[in-house]
Amino acid sequence: MTIQEDAGSDRHPSLKTFDLRLTQRDFERFSRLVYDQCGIKLPGHKQSMLEARLRKRLRSLGLGSFEEYAELIFSGREPEGELIKLIDVVTTNKTDFFREPAHFDFLVRTALPALIAKDEAGLARPLRIWSAGCSTGKEPYTLAMVLSEFRATQPGFSFEILGTDISTDVLDKAVKGVYAEEKAEPIPPALRRKYLLKAKDSAQRQVRIVPELRSLVRFRRLNFMDADYGLRESFDIIFCRNVLIYFDRPTQERLLTRFAGYLESGRFLFLGHSETLLGLSLPLQQMVPSVYRKI
Repeated sequence: MTIQEDAGSDRHPSLKTFDLRLTQRDFERFSRLVYDQCGIKLPGHKQSMLEARLRKRLRSLGLGSFEEYAELIFSGREPEGELIKLIDVVTTNKTDFFREPAHFDFLVRTALPALIAKDEAGLARPLRIWSAGCSTGKEPYTLAMVLSEFRATQPGFSFEILGTDISTDVLDKAVKGVYAEEKAEPIPPALRRKYLLKAKDSAQRQVRIVPELRSLVRFRRLNFMDADYGLRESFDIIFCRNVLIYFDRPTQERLLTRFAGYLESGRFLFLGHSETLLGLSLPLQQMVPSVYRKI
């Protein structure tokens, strides 16, 4: 999950001819709101980005100034669901199929055999994986491909994948499983042929995840700032990659503590290569760079 950088003007003829600039005061108010709602800090150099992204909401609501929008939000009279839409336009998700491929090699060669040997996870019961901050679904669908291939070599193996994100927009895309053709290039050719369908109209240059694979992943909205995630099960593996870098250090430690709470002893947490547990007191032991095991 990252913060959008699009700073296009996006003016619309239906907007009143007000000075469409976000004041420093309103930027600070919205920054606090975003931090309180989803834990992401917006430094001062993000003001023009926030201004550009919020214009979408002004246009949608027919408002003529950021001041009007701020009054609507902070008065508590915003339309139902507007706060979620605000978070959707401020945050977006950068992800790719088979991103950081060494993680999937470790998963197949080390993590899965260890979990099977420990208590037959995946055999005595389904292996449970959580893709936290799943964006448009490329990570959980990559996991579904990798685990499906592993299942072909391990009779009786089964798994469940949960993908969560704060953005309803990207979750809608994830459920559909439709992507631009070029976005599928990191997928090995044999897996592309097996798990992707091409659009009937070749001019569209789109692919879709096959129904059998889509059925292996369930998606739901989850805000890391919620007091209760609504998750009643523990997980064998959690992927939360390139998400924590957008939170401050105290928030990172709180989130990692919660993730560790969803892992039983011997289970695995995968982070992004730019993320570290250095200096944090957590029941997690590094196995290889950016992969940790609950102790």
